[in-house]
Amino acid sequence: MAMKRVASSAINAFASSGYLRSSSRFSRHYASSGSKKIVGVFYKGNEYASMNPNFLGCVEGGCGLREWLESKGHQYIVTDDKEGPDCELEKHIPDLHVLISTPFHPAYVTAERIKKAKNLQLLLTAGVGSDHIDLKAAAAAGLTVAEVTGSNVVSVAEDELMRILILVRNFLPGHHQVISGEWNVAGVAYRAYDLEGKTVGTVGCGRIGKLLLQRLKPFNCNLLYHDRVKMDPQLEKETGAKFEEDLDTMLPKCDIVVVNTPLTEKTRGMFDKDRIAKMKKGVLIVNNARGAIMDTQAVVDACSSGHIAGYSGDVWNPQPAPKDHPWRYMPNQAMTPHVSGTTIDAQLRYAAGVKDMLDRYFKGEDFPVQNYIVKAGELAPQYR
Repeated sequence: MAMKRVASSAINAFASSGYLRSSSRFSRHYASSGSKKIVGVFYKGNEYASMNPNFLGCVEGGCGLREWLESKGHQYIVTDDKEGPDCELEKHIPDLHVLISTPFHPAYVTAERIKKAKNLQLLLTAGVGSDHIDLKAAAAAGLTVAEVTGSNVVSVAEDELMRILILVRNFLPGHHQVISGEWNVAGVAYRAYDLEGKTVGTVGCGRIGKLLLQRLKPFNCNLLYHDRVKMDPQLEKETGAKFEEDLDTMLPKCDIVVVNTPLTEKTRGMFDKDRIAKMKKGVLIVNNARGAIMDTQAVVDACSSGHIAGYSGDVWNPQPAPKDHPWRYMPNQAMTPHVSGTTIDAQLRYAAGVKDMLDRYFKGEDFPVQNYIVKAGELAPQYR
């Protein structure tokens, strides 16, 4: 009961925060009348689906949309089968009107799929981050791409802070000792440190980056940030974070680097062998942004040599990560599946956001301006 009250509070707070308010800047009506075919691609909940009534982000939960959509006469198909020419998603590409996907189990919407999707009008991301879509192809085809901006930023920022502490305190070796019946204090303590006094730099300082800096302030760290633009002077003063205009000047100063930039053509592979070599030997890296921002093999090599003393994140390239992905087996890693932004609280927020945008789509109304990733042939600034 308490969890339900928390969930209800989360939805109400999100709805009243401004993310669900309309923007008057746009007036395009998206949907024609009649029944629509909506396809959702989510990860399977399996035996866990029935354990929490608020577990909406899985196939079984379907973002909580089925009863509502079907009551309005729309067809709603949900699947986790998204890869290959014979997958379930591929069967519905030619006649679907709306495709909903998540960053946690992304349906990769290629230019080829867009070309096949003759009825497709709207691509929605249940969460934040729409790089699984060929955005240029979507823009050229006149499609609208939108996501639930802000829906899981707290979730991701909290997760980043957790991963920083896991790496700094060398937590995982001790945990593994307990599981295996060992007791070796030295095996943990020889490289366990305090976070206080360390220099932490965030590469990208949007909503998540700012929240992370606010949460790091009580730890008395030296905080740096690199972004396209400086943050609000008041927030900069409150956090004590210093702006670094040049990324390669900031990186050698950092004991810990956190990646908070979206995946774009400019950021794909930006942390290659040469850039990693510019970092301090023994640097710790947290990446909950996107796996493809890193050169996969360069990270493996640097973790193996000890140049990277610890690497943690929940994003991979591709996703789900294959069983032979080298990050699974490299030393000094604390990786997980892509989970940081899909807490139950986040699911409730992005499910509410998806429902709101679908409702607006059916009514021919505009979305909150900050949710648009592709609108009228133009990409949002962060993806240009």
